[in-house]
Order: sequence, then structure tokens, then C-alpha cells
Amino acid sequence: MTARAADRARYDRATAHLDAPFAIVDLEAFDANADNLVRRADGKPIRVASKSVRCRALLERVLARDGFAGIMSFTLAESLWLARSGFDDVLLAYPSADRARYAELAADPELAAAVTVMVDDPAQLDLIDASRAGGGEVVRVCLELDTSLKLFGGRVRIGARRSPLHSPAQVAEFARAVVRRPGFEVVGIMAYEGHVAGVGDAVAGRPLRSRAVRLMQTAARRELAERRAAVVRAVREVVPALEYVNGGGTGSVQHTAAEDAVTEIAAGSGLYVPRLFDNYTSFTGRPAALFALPVVRRPGVGVVTVLGGGYPASGAPGADRLPVPYLPEGLRYDPQEGPGEVQTPLLGSPADDLLIGDKVWFRHAKAGELCERFDALHLVEGDAVTATVPTYRGEGRTFL
Repeated sequence: MTARAADRARYDRATAHLDAPFAIVDLEAFDANADNLVRRADGKPIRVASKSVRCRALLERVLARDGFAGIMSFTLAESLWLARSGFDDVLLAYPSADRARYAELAADPELAAAVTVMVDDPAQLDLIDASRAGGGEVVRVCLELDTSLKLFGGRVRIGARRSPLHSPAQVAEFARAVVRRPGFEVVGIMAYEGHVAGVGDAVAGRPLRSRAVRLMQTAARRELAERRAAVVRAVREVVPALEYVNGGGTGSVQHTAAEDAVTEIAAGSGLYVPRLFDNYTSFTGRPAALFALPVVRRPGVGVVTVLGGGYPASGAPGADRLPVPYLPEGLRYDPQEGPGEVQTPLLGSPADDLLIGDKVWFRHAKAGELCERFDALHLVEGDAVTATVPTYRGEGRTFL
């Protein structure tokens, strides 16, 4: 029996009392992935990206482990909710235009102490000030650096279009502008190199593309390490007491941690290890989060139909954004249909061994987005479900 077949048997035993669809997290795999991230971070703390987890119980679990400290959130409403839930170090990774929540933040000293917001434009500071509604608390801010690699005089850009702040001079000047404004405190710098951390460099069946990605990432890491160090030096001249410099992501942990200028690493997807993180030479994780769909039809030889399945992930549309049939091994989508909103036909010889009511196990393309489809996660230890915990959705929290 292969390791994957053994996992399937174990998951089927653990969830025999449950009717699919549902989602699980294998805690042994989750904890092993957490240990892997800590080893790769080599002593630097990991700030957990909440959008890749979207379950308070599992955020608490990982933050209780050595090597993890703080949360990187994705909306201001989520940030305040987490702070009120007892998480005392929440960095909002994206600028917000939520005026009502800014008013709450500026009026509450405990929230203001726990939550840091992301800025990269004076207009964002204007919006925060206009939202204060009399609240006088100092708002902690983090400055975001654009990490994109610019080639041929800027005519070619590789990387996400995020912050407009690219050069050390630009970031330092913005830091001075923030320092001059009452009611704000610069506490950190964030730089997410998504073109390194979030792009696999070993795509199966595409050796030339994989080599090109590796060459690009080598150049990007070298350029960013030099520029990030210069940015930190320039900002520390303005803000000597800078608390942290955050960088990286699951796919670049060890490379980013090697930079002296970086004080902490961001990671989250590496806990669940969705299918997009299979294609890396730098690390190997264990799939920890899966969802099960029930077989509801047997249309013919070599075909079964499962209920649901059309759960695409965000990003540029493509086959890599789709969930993948994982267990039993050997199932594939019908190219004429793909995964459907309410039913999904699956092809392959394993279909002939599946009966009505049997489970087919899938992996989502991206990590936390799975939790937008399910209101609970069944936590599996060995061959038993030992707890069932709500996702954000299960707690009535749909932040985006």
C-alpha cells in the first residue's frame, strides 16, 4: 500500500460517521509543516498569514508553538475581530478604506496597541484621519516596499503590483511624512516577494519554464536583498526604533531569513500545503487540508460523479487554480466539463471501485480559500476525528 493509499484508508476510517461534503485538517501533517517552516526560518520568528488559515482554533494552535509570533491579517474588520479575540499582535497586510473600523481603532487604546495597519500613500493617512470620529489613539503603521524586479530601465516588471514605494529614497521620504503627522507611529516595514515566495520553480512537465523561473528568482532575490537592506538603513535614519522588518512567504522562507535586514518571516500556506505548493525545489510539505465529496452517480465504466467541486482559487484563471482529485489516486477531470458548481464527473480506472456514497478526497489550489467553502474543519489525529472547529465562515465572518 502506498503512503497516499494508507492516508486514504485512515481518512475514510476517521470520517466514516460523517456525510460529505466536508473538510479536514490532518493535525500530524499540520504540525510537521509548522516544524518545517521553523527549521527553514533558522531562528527568525514566523508571523502567520491568517488568510491562509482562516480558522481561529488553528491560528491559536500554531501560535502556541515555538518559532511563531504574531498574525498577518487581510482586512481591517478581521484585524479588530482577532484583536478582540485575544491576539495581541496583528499586522494588517493590505491597506484599508474601512472608515467605520478606523474609527473603532482610533477610539480604543487596546485595539490601537494590538493592530498595525499597512500604508504606502499619504492619501491613506488622510482617509484614516478623516475616519477618526474624535478618536485620539495613535495608529501604528507599517510601510510596504514594492519588491518587484524591474529590468531594462523599468520597461519589464516581474512581481505583483502592490506598493508604489520602490526605492530607498521613496520609502524614507514617506517615513518622514508619516513621522511629521501627529497621530501616527511607524513601527515596521513589510516587503512580500510574491514572485519568489508564491511561484513554483519545479513545475511538472515544464522543464524550460521551471529553469526560467529559477533564473528569474535568483536574480530577484539578489536584487531585493540589496535594495531591502538599503531601504531599512534609510528608514532607520528616520525611525531608529523600528520594531520589525517583515518579508518572505512560504516559498522563500529560508532565502528571506538569510537576509540580515529581515527580522521576521511571513508564512501561512505552508501549514496546509495546497496543491500550488507542490512545485518547489526548496522544500517539500505534507498536504494537511483536504475536502471530501461524495460519489452520487456512476454514469458508466471508468466514470463517477461527485456532488459539488467547483471551488476555483483566486489569481489568473487557469487549470492550476482548480482543486485536484487526490484520493484515490488516478482520478482526473473530464476535459469537457471540469469541476462543476453542483456536480463533477471524474474519469479513471479507480472510478470503477467507487460506490455510491464513497468519498473522493480533493486538495484545494490555495490554502485558506478552502475555508470559504466549509463552515467547519474536522481535525484528524491518527484514524479518528478528535475535534471539529469552526472556520471564519462557520463563525459568520466573511471578510472578503
